[in-house]
Amino acid sequence: MIGVGTMRRLAGEIRRDVAAAHERDPAARGVSSLEILASWPGVHALLAHRVLHALHEAGVPLLPRLLAMATRATTNIEIHPAAKIGDALFIDHGTGVVVGETAEIGDNVTLYQGVTLGGTGFATGKRHPTVEDNVTIGSGAKLLGPITVGHGAKIGANSVVITDVPPNSTVVGNPGHVVRVDGRKLEGPDADWIHLPDPVADAIKGLASRIEALEHAVAEIAGHDAEPAEVRPLRPARGRNPAGG
Repeated sequence: MIGVGTMRRLAGEIRRDVAAAHERDPAARGVSSLEILASWPGVHALLAHRVLHALHEAGVPLLPRLLAMATRATTNIEIHPAAKIGDALFIDHGTGVVVGETAEIGDNVTLYQGVTLGGTGFATGKRHPTVEDNVTIGSGAKLLGPITVGHGAKIGANSVVITDVPPNSTVVGNPGHVVRVDGRKLEGPDADWIHLPDPVADAIKGLASRIEALEHAVAEIAGHDAEPAEVRPLRPARGRNPAGG
């Protein structure tokens, strides 16, 4: 059963979860740890999961699943008692977050509302994602299957990811495309969802330039100048960095 050492470890994990909310949630600035512990649903879900996971690991039957169901009803966050979660996870808002049975989450990870760490198919064994340290996953993103999201990666909002994500990369789109942001390696929580690459727009831009080159070549063969076609430019998203940068 749960001993003194386990209780001490749980207390340390909860302190680090509250500290993560202080650090990464602007709404928590100037708010006491007690208030966060009392009124942040993401912290409630984690507090419950820390205890339920310890009960699950101790082999306690039925109770972890029943209490996990009650936690889901009160927080709208579903975390399977068997899921493995590292230190300082921050779940912002949390509504609709689902973490499956064999999911593994590293340290200093940030999840926004609507994130799913789900399985695919009906196979048993490892079937949910592994999320390494310092990963940020945007609102509504779906990570499916026994994939690995590398250290420091960033998953754009509403992306659907079904393949491994290299460390320090950014994924956007459905299905998810692995890209970089200005050639920089990202590290730590990053809440800038405006200035993300658009691989679909880049592909269209490349096709437009190829078509223009072909039009010029055909015009040269025909012996007249090519008439420039009006092409609507693909403008990058503009706006201030919502993360404050």
